[in-house]
Amino acid sequence: MMKKILLSLSLLLISLDLSASTQADLKEKCIKNDAKACYELGVPLTQGDNAKVQDYLEEGMAYMRKACRYGENRACDVMGERYFKDKNYMIATKYLSKSCNRGIKTACESLGVIYRDGHLKKFDDVKAREFFDKACTLHSGSACFNVAIIYRAGLGVEKSRSQEKAFYKKACDENLTVGCERFSELDNEDKGIETGFIATIKNWFK
Repeated sequence: MMKKILLSLSLLLISLDLSASTQADLKEKCIKNDAKACYELGVPLTQGDNAKVQDYLEEGMAYMRKACRYGENRACDVMGERYFKDKNYMIATKYLSKSCNRGIKTACESLGVIYRDGHLKKFDDVKAREFFDKACTLHSGSACFNVAIIYRAGLGVEKSRSQEKAFYKKACDENLTVGCERFSELDNEDKGIETGFIATIKNWFK
């Protein structure tokens, strides 16, 4: 039993030593402007519980900033997400736009929210639809649902029941329950099938 404990402690110490060695190696590479090394240093400091500690987060973001500057796109993605969470929308838009152009779904969704909710001092329904539409093509059910709402309300576009229904269907195809519900309601109406509360009441008396 004692031998097993000693062996476990030895393995732990070796692991910690290797971890410290790796960390030192990454820092040396980052100082020499190795973007990937800077990114790898920043990841654990900007995620999970570490992200809740301001000092760790700031250190991690410094690594991410440098990694992004020297061409690590994943670091740029993190920068956009962080600025968005911190409600620094002007700077977030700069990073999110590049991420969205590279097909990062969440970045396109965030841009849709920024323009829809007027976070850049004015509302822009056209841009909101553009980015939600792109996120929808990248398989975001909530983005597809948002486009449906835009066509339902006629925000920056002509109202279109057919487009509204089509985007509810896309949301449903991405397993968004509310998208399936709204699509079914419109589809049943188109087929002359009554749904909802009134239909339920009528069924009671059949």
